[in-house]
Amino acid sequence: MKTIGFILLSLMCTSYTAQASSAEAWKKHDQNLKAACIKVSQLKNTKVVSDIISFDDRVGYSAVVLEGHYPQAHMKNRLGRELCLWQRSKQKASIVEADTLLKPKK
Repeated sequence: MKTIGFILLSLMCTSYTAQASSAEAWKKHDQNLKAACIKVSQLKNTKVVSDIISFDDRVGYSAVVLEGHYPQAHMKNRLGRELCLWQRSKQKASIVEADTLLKPKK
């Protein structure tokens, strides 16, 4: 009887262990994030110019910096930056202008 109890306890413990995401799952996550961020960008010829910054799961976001050129005529093809936040749970990208993100304060 003790043996059966021990086996059941062992099975219960192993069934609740955390499983890390596979390398393939992270690769797909990164591709989805980059594609979604580029899609919602307001810039033209947009590219990702930073590493992906993954916040803790309690926050649930990842972020990247995008770079491209402003398409508006009055902007004269000026280089611009955007910060893209990727909400992992909803797989949704949001952007904000970030031209001053990497400039030092005077």
